[in-house]
Amino acid sequence: MRIDLLCSGSKGNSCLIRHKDTQLLIDCGSTKKYLMESFQKVGACVDDTNGVLISHAHSDHVSQLKHFKHLDVYSYCDLKDALDKHDVFPNQKMIINDLSVQFIGLSHDSPHTIGFVVESETEKLVYVTDTGYVPNQIKPYIANADHYIFESNHDVNRLMQTKRPMFLKQRILSDSGHLNNEDSSLNLTSLINMKTKNIVLAHLSEEANTQDLALDTFSDVLLRKDLHPSKVDVRAAKQFEILTIE
Repeated sequence: MRIDLLCSGSKGNSCLIRHKDTQLLIDCGSTKKYLMESFQKVGACVDDTNGVLISHAHSDHVSQLKHFKHLDVYSYCDLKDALDKHDVFPNQKMIINDLSVQFIGLSHDSPHTIGFVVESETEKLVYVTDTGYVPNQIKPYIANADHYIFESNHDVNRLMQTKRPMFLKQRILSDSGHLNNEDSSLNLTSLINMKTKNIVLAHLSEEANTQDLALDTFSDVLLRKDLHPSKVDVRAAKQFEILTIE
């Protein structure tokens, strides 16, 4: 399985997954220019996409859907730009060519937000962003994965020091907002196991977080739990930088 996280953050989110003859795209935010250039950079063709998986309807995840609307689109939320939309639901599992996709319910202030567990014969990817907390009922599905792309949106202290209005801070901190670094790390360290190879801390706030803060928090939680995974590559995604897992 090859995974290319094309962009991640409040200005756009998109992730390309390829395995054998199957190509899936999770979300299609950002700009047309950036996404099309990113497809070229990773050697992919838009029309080879077997399915577009949409997590929710916020613009940073669907702003370029009109350029993918001729493809099969899988979504739990309402979408205006999809011509061939397949309605999916939390806990549903679907086979798309060479990959299976498990849809998992998340908690965000956009109706019907979902995450994804994508599996090949030998590998498992968990993709969870845009959730205020990790519901207990999804934890069995997302445990023991090879690869995690997992939200680590903000540092609480840094968020509170921003000039954002209080209602926005409260929204981000709420159960329907975004995972902070500490909660993200606590969840991840309870989910990973010996087969876990890659963790990407994703959807970082450019104003209320940094890569170093997210990574340092994860390291601190590992130390507190006395965990010492030796073969896990932990990275933090930038907004506009392609990050590849192979």
